[in-house]
Amino acid sequence: MPKKATKLEIEAIKELFLENYPNSVAELHYTNAYELLIAVMLSAQCTDKRVNLITPALFAAYPTVYDLAKANLDDIKTLIGTCSFFNNKAKNLITMANQIADNYDGKIPLTQKELVKLAGVGQKTANVVMLEYTGANLMAVDTHVFRVAHRLGLSNAKTAKKTEEELSKKFKTDLHRLHQAMVLFGRYRCKAINPLCEDCFLKSYCKSKGRFKV
Repeated sequence: MPKKATKLEIEAIKELFLENYPNSVAELHYTNAYELLIAVMLSAQCTDKRVNLITPALFAAYPTVYDLAKANLDDIKTLIGTCSFFNNKAKNLITMANQIADNYDGKIPLTQKELVKLAGVGQKTANVVMLEYTGANLMAVDTHVFRVAHRLGLSNAKTAKKTEEELSKKFKTDLHRLHQAMVLFGRYRCKAINPLCEDCFLKSYCKSKGRFKV
């Protein structure tokens, strides 16, 4: 198990993330909270690149919550068929749209408490929507953030939820920016296979040198 980062190391890591990713945002394409919520729901266990190929036609066919609420399930499945778990996601999209139409006057709720009540929306999805759309001081842990946090000794937790708690406690502020920075860092540099370690700006803080199994 990698050693845990010290308080001084945590502060240095935080500053380096913010310095190297000053304007980090999600790579999902959207124009409003409705589109962002759909994109984040689809991105679960699917790449942002794939989601961005799927959503233009979906948004064009169902531009509002009310349109999606009335959608035919098979039509949604066809539109998102190249996305992982498209059967369940199609069902959840329609149910989610009906919930918002019926309970929120067609407006996307932007609190964790309300978002997690929606079909297909867990804590991570809710946090991503809020931190991306409102800049909320929240952390969300996907596979990239989980891997990076463990390699840097920021967490030894076994679950994403516990890792989120540890990162939030240790970083405290700028969590929305740090989340996006860690996603991009994990996606393009600290990759699961063949990470680009040689000229990494966090190389001196890595606790997993030669042990890339997370």
